[in-house]
Parts: sequence; C-alpha cells; structure tokens
Amino acid sequence: MSSTKKDYSRPLDIKHGVVDMGHGAGGRAAAQLIRELFVAAFDNEWLAQGNDGAVFTPPPLPPGARLVLATDGHVVSPLFFPGGDVGCLSVHGTVNDLAMSGATPLYLTASFILEEGFPLADLQRIVRSMAAAARDAGVPIVTGDTKVVERGKGDGVFIATTGLGVVPPGVDTGGANARPGDVLLLSGTVGDHGVAVLSKRASLEFETTIVSDTAALHTLVAAMLQAAPGGVRVLRDPTRGGLATTLNEIARQSGVGMLLDEAAIPVLPQVDAACELLGLDPLYVANEGKLVAICAPEAAAAVLAAMHAHPLGRAAARIGTVVQDAHGFVQMDTRFGGRRVVDWLSGEQLPRIC
Repeated sequence: MSSTKKDYSRPLDIKHGVVDMGHGAGGRAAAQLIRELFVAAFDNEWLAQGNDGAVFTPPPLPPGARLVLATDGHVVSPLFFPGGDVGCLSVHGTVNDLAMSGATPLYLTASFILEEGFPLADLQRIVRSMAAAARDAGVPIVTGDTKVVERGKGDGVFIATTGLGVVPPGVDTGGANARPGDVLLLSGTVGDHGVAVLSKRASLEFETTIVSDTAALHTLVAAMLQAAPGGVRVLRDPTRGGLATTLNEIARQSGVGMLLDEAAIPVLPQVDAACELLGLDPLYVANEGKLVAICAPEAAAAVLAAMHAHPLGRAAARIGTVVQDAHGFVQMDTRFGGRRVVDWLSGEQLPRIC
C-alpha cells in the first residue's frame, strides 16, 4: 500500500489545487490555507493576533446606546451569479441585518464549511470578494473558522457570518413599531437578486443581463435616520420571501394591516418579464440590497428625499400605508382597479437563493 505525502512547505497551488481533508485537520495544511488564502485577503490587526478569537476594545458607548449581534448562513446556489457571489453576499447579508436594527456595524466573523475537492482558485475568488465587500463597508472580518467535509457531503462552500454593531441612543426600528397612518417606503426595485440567481442556475438567456442588487445598506440607513430623527419606526430588508413576506411579518408583529399600491412598487421591466415567463410573483422574490422603511407620516417626505440622495435609494418610492386591521392583512390595490390580499409565501418559491 503506497501513499503520497504532500509537501506543505511549498506555497499553495491556487491555480491547480483543491481543498483536501488536510486543510480541515488543524495541522500544517490548515495553517497554510488560513495564512496564504484567508489572512492574506482579510488582513487586519485583529487577525494578525493569531488567536482563536479576536480581542478588542470596543469604542466607548454613549448613554442609551446598545449593542446588537446578528448571524446569518449563506448557502446560495450557484456560488457565482451576475452581480455577485457567495462571498460578497455573506458580508452584505450580515451588515444589513445590523443596519435594519439602526446599528453602525463594527466587526464581522466568518465560518467556512468547505467541500473536499473544491478548487482553490474559486475559494480565493470568493474570499477576495468578501474582503473587498468588507473593506468597502468599513467593517473588518476579525476572526473565523474553517472546516472541511468529505466530497459529496457539502456543496462547494457554505459561509456563516456574525456581526456586531452599535445602535445609537433613541433609535428603535423593530418590527413591532408600525402604527396606522404610517407610510411605507421601498428603497428600489424588487426581485433583482432572486431572478439573477435563478437565471444562472437555470442557464436562462434574457435579452438584457439581470444582476443581483446585493449591497451593504448601512450608509443608506444612517442617512435616513439623520434626515428624520425618531421618524423611522421600522426597517427591514426583504430577503427570502421578498417584499410580500416581509410586510406580513411586520403586520403580525405590530398588529396592523398594510395597504399597497401596485403601480407604485418599482420592478425592472426585464425582471417583470422574467417573472411572468417563469410563473413567479416579483413581490415574493428575494432581494439583497433593498430595504423597507415604515415612517411616521410627518417624516416620510424627509426620509424619502434622503433615500433619493443616496446611490442605493435613487429609485425609492412610497408604496403604501399602514392601516388599522385586527386580522393583520396585507392588501394591494391593483393596476386594474381591484384589491387583493398579499398573503404569506407558502413553501419555498426559490430555494438556496441566499
């Protein structure tokens, strides 16, 4: 019986190499993968400590400020799609979870589940995408973990990220704060991410490229909160289940109803056409760079103006109002003059979308 001993004294062969079980065994191979691939991309003073956790001194918190912690798993298929990949998506997803609490994101952690045989070149591409997204957001990845599973027991790469942020004093954007008479604002077009991923998964060809909207929304949120202190009651990013499911969640939390104007909800023509072709409703398709804001009526104009002034809110629109409804129904006035209930998503319309 013969065996081939690998030489881990040489640099990683990124171009031709693949993940092997040694990369998850905690020995020399694992240390090499972490050093040459992960630390090289994420490099910062906390990672440079080389410990199992990041030790840091948090910034001083003003009276009334609170910490918020958010975690998210990312299992999107395919890993690369028009406009993004699982790497930048994993950063944006957790940054946005913090932002929807009104928080300023401070730090991220990342955990990788890698499948044996996954190409190192693809892994490097994902890690570099994460690093770029974290740098652009100004939120460092300060610690993490890597595990390897046997070939056939994973799907390339799964990434879990956790984020820590600070909510300023006086900010409360939880889902239970909506009140009858409040205004519903949407930061842009819906359905872009889900259709972009599906087009790649199904090898669909459209006349124009549909790209994911994946983006970090914390600077947009900061501008909105500054424009109308105390006027933004609820923030939520409509990811899995789309806009419809998100609004139903808020309606249940707040014990109110919603009335939408279909004509006011922005949808790109190519996304609308793709959804019609595939039998999908864009209201239920995932987004990764949009938010819903529920504002006090007197604050709505200022918040909408702040959204329009930000690159990620130029297509923002007023899409409806919060109404009194003991049943918590979300309803919509249609383009044809009727009214219909926009119910919860039943089942999973598009699995593995984020």
